[in-house]
Amino acid sequence: MDKKAVKQLSGLTLAYLGDAAWEIQVRTHLVASGLTRPHDLHERATHFVSAKAQAKLVNHLLDSQLLREEEVGIFKRGRNSQSHSSAKNADIHSYRLATGLEALMGYLYLVDTDRFQTLTQASFAYLEEDKDES
Repeated sequence: MDKKAVKQLSGLTLAYLGDAAWEIQVRTHLVASGLTRPHDLHERATHFVSAKAQAKLVNHLLDSQLLREEEVGIFKRGRNSQSHSSAKNADIHSYRLATGLEALMGYLYLVDTDRFQTLTQASFAYLEEDKDES
């Protein structure tokens, strides 16, 4: 898809794709880290894919000014989208932040794979560091 067409997609559509793109990156990261047992993989994946973890991550990305102006706009479009569902294990604020992050990831996956890879690697570094401090 060209960038103009991607910009026409709703925040929730971008989040739908971003959720899948983020999930495959997480799974690849975990397998590459040496985990092989499905139970261990699933347990560690929740540290990356839960709404709570994604909300914490997006706050870090915003606070550290790692996101470009256009990326912040895409994040906000996803965050502000009116979803008719909510997370089972998260408050609405965390859920909306996570939706915004997923929208951003979906957007970058479609228009700038290098930037998508850069942000996912920075995200993994932050979340792994955060895990060690917890």
